[in-house]
Amino acid sequence: MPRKVTADNLEELTKSGTVVMDIWAPWCGPCKILSPMLVELEKELPGLHVITQNVDDDKSIAAKFGVQSVPTMVIFQNGRAVEKVTGAFPKAKLRKYLEGVLAREA
Repeated sequence: MPRKVTADNLEELTKSGTVVMDIWAPWCGPCKILSPMLVELEKELPGLHVITQNVDDDKSIAAKFGVQSVPTMVIFQNGRAVEKVTGAFPKAKLRKYLEGVLAREA
């Protein structure tokens, strides 16, 4: 199950490996599609870690990464934000993208 991000634990949760931060909102239809897929892919792809951040709970993290709309994924590799992707995608396309991200870390 993905861990919830706060301003206090962001650095700790993203300091190593490949981490996808799912920035979402409860009223967002595409978020309701993307979030469960990320949970599934975290189980299916070794080395992938998913964390979540509800923009309604804390807008500061979204602001820090220049998030304009949800859902947005911020991809971290070894503590650095390396990519930002907005929108929901079919699971097969998302899997292929995340496999590519994981391959870059190796």
